[in-house]
Amino acid sequence: MQTFRYPAGTLHSTGDSRAENANLFDIVIDTPRLTLSPPIPTDAPALLSIFSDPQVMKYWNTAPWHALDDAMRFIDRSTDERRDGLALTLCIRDKQSGQLAGKCMLFSFVGHSRRAEIGFGLSRAYWGKGLINEAAGALIAYAFDVLKLRRIEAEIDPENQASAAALQKLGFTQEGLLRKRWEINGIVSDSALFGLLAEEKNCANDGQGTTNQTG
Repeated sequence: MQTFRYPAGTLHSTGDSRAENANLFDIVIDTPRLTLSPPIPTDAPALLSIFSDPQVMKYWNTAPWHALDDAMRFIDRSTDERRDGLALTLCIRDKQSGQLAGKCMLFSFVGHSRRAEIGFGLSRAYWGKGLINEAAGALIAYAFDVLKLRRIEAEIDPENQASAAALQKLGFTQEGLLRKRWEINGIVSDSALFGLLAEEKNCANDGQGTTNQTG
């Protein structure tokens, strides 16, 4: 496992010579207030608490979780996808409290086109504190600087104004609208598509200077 320190943009090995040849998805990302690290089985209760909340899941394309098995399946799937280089899912951990605050992820990788999609979800207890800007900014920096992606995409419900504002603060541009793309529990919704290019990331502040370091 290696550590990517943000905003310094430096990658540190664990001291193990094998780290040089490590899977780049075996990563811990360290930011001023947060640690982003892969989910583990003991995270299941905290993940269930967050993603069973209808308010947290209001604009997702999946229904709220209902049981601990949902969280365990998520952890198992995330571990398999990380091992196989298919997706990178990291838990957002608050350093001050030690609590799990949410998750962020890169998925839908298209290797030859050097692009992927980003997503994130946060406990209501942490809304409005700038954590998405800090966590997603760090993950974006890792995606461009280490994984060498050219483009990152995001797909959200157009009514999700908070996520739209977060993406715009990170430097994303809305590029399109797909009408009636999803149906969840009988509710049909559109999708707004956002994109960010590697050469544009310096215009996105990279989370520096815009994150509320005092909480």
